[in-house]
Amino acid sequence: MREPWVRWLEETLGQDVERCRPVGGGCSHSAWALELAGGSRLFAKTNQAQLLPVLEAEMEGLLALAAAAGAELVVPRPLHCALAGSKALLVIDWLDLLGGGSGSGAVGGTAAKAELVWEAAGAALARLHRRSSASTSPGFGWPRDNYIGNSLQPNRWSQDWGRFFAGQRLGPQLKLAERSGRSLKGSRRLLELTPEWLNGHGAVPCLVHGDLWGGNAARMALSSITPGSAGVALFDPAVYLGDREVDLAMAQLFGGFSPAFFSGYDGEWPRPAGHSQRRRLYDLYHLLNHANLFGGGYWGQAQSLIAELVD
Repeated sequence: MREPWVRWLEETLGQDVERCRPVGGGCSHSAWALELAGGSRLFAKTNQAQLLPVLEAEMEGLLALAAAAGAELVVPRPLHCALAGSKALLVIDWLDLLGGGSGSGAVGGTAAKAELVWEAAGAALARLHRRSSASTSPGFGWPRDNYIGNSLQPNRWSQDWGRFFAGQRLGPQLKLAERSGRSLKGSRRLLELTPEWLNGHGAVPCLVHGDLWGGNAARMALSSITPGSAGVALFDPAVYLGDREVDLAMAQLFGGFSPAFFSGYDGEWPRPAGHSQRRRLYDLYHLLNHANLFGGGYWGQAQSLIAELVD
């Protein structure tokens, strides 16, 4: 029996969906590979109807990244985002991908070529950050709140990066923890110190991916790389205007990207001194979010990191 959302999509596209099969697509949504009657393919995500705003925020993030990236980094184009039957549905371009940000495997059969691809992608991300920093904006934030995973991500505008990160990144996650009965020792002192730690390196508002771990970037298949492209795709964003270092920090968490990626980035726009210390604070945001979403050992990691930072 066909899912109602598949019938909705067929009516919307004016094409039959010949095959719909589940694929790996993260932990927040159900993901699907769609084969159309004309031979083309699409990628779809579905979830409960009340989570449509999460998919709408993803669509907005994809559009923003695509506009800033130009042809250098591939960002899948969102085609439809709507309620389809009883499901929230997001449909985007299908991408022929090889592997995630760890750099394992190879393009064209050689590890050396894979490293060149990741180096070019790092340089392309630096240019994306630099270009977006030149645009006028009200400061750090985004026109509306969005999501990091399924967690609400507040984005109220602020001219002060340190206060923004304390008040709208770490603070809400720590409140979520408290509401679930997790009071993390040292958290109040951490929030007091965060503006001081983050306001000394000249952060400027840049469009950031916001959730740039190795699972949200992948090399394109060689046959899919177009002229001018670094050969890497970015997806599943949680965009806002923030310090560019948040993307570089996340790219080292949960396995991390190839070292060539960071060499390429720093060759184009070097990170300021002290980024390795700031990285630990940026990591904490994602550890807290994972603890609130999934529990388990993330609580211990978050508490240990708070203790290290405050001490």
